[in-house]
Parts: sequence; C-alpha cells; structure tokens
Amino acid sequence: MSECVQVMTTASTREEAARIASALLEQRLAACAQIVGPIESRYWWKGRIEQSTEWLCILKTLRVKFPAVEAAIRASHSYEVPEIVSCPIELASEPYLQWLRSETAG
Repeated sequence: MSECVQVMTTASTREEAARIASALLEQRLAACAQIVGPIESRYWWKGRIEQSTEWLCILKTLRVKFPAVEAAIRASHSYEVPEIVSCPIELASEPYLQWLRSETAG
C-alpha cells in the first residue's frame, strides 16, 4: 500500500478551489496543490442528470493524513456532498516522494 496519495476535489469557483488549496497547504496537510479548470462536469444529483462548470483541485499528501484532509475540505467546501477522492501514488521519483514526505511531516 502506497504511503503517498493524490486527493481530488471539485469546487464551483476558482476562488473556492484556491481557498481549499490554501487551507490544506497552511495546515501542512498537503505538500502541493494544482487547480485545473474550468472543467465541465456531468453527474447524477437528486434523481436528475446535472451539468456544471467546476474547478478541479489536486492535492498531494500522505495516506495517514486523509481523515484530516477530508475534514479540512469539508470545512471549506460549499457543496452538500463534495467529491473527495484519494488515489495511491504507486510510482514516482524518490526525490519527489522524499520532498512530499518532508513537506507534510509537520
């Protein structure tokens, strides 16, 4: 099992995605964050297919920090049910992984 993960969440505005990224970085819950967008999302919500423009926030962190990352995202998020998805980082350069570990150790 990989100790490093990439966590993704979407936000309704660039400002909200930036606020989420900043909160996680300031708390040392993530080593870095990328904000991508705008993106078009289509999804089921309350029995209907919806479409919206969103911003994707991609965070790099440690698996053990996921509960705190999830709580921090929920605290900063406007969505009733925000996407908070974690994927393991199976392969990466060792210097990058060392950097990620050191920046989230605090």
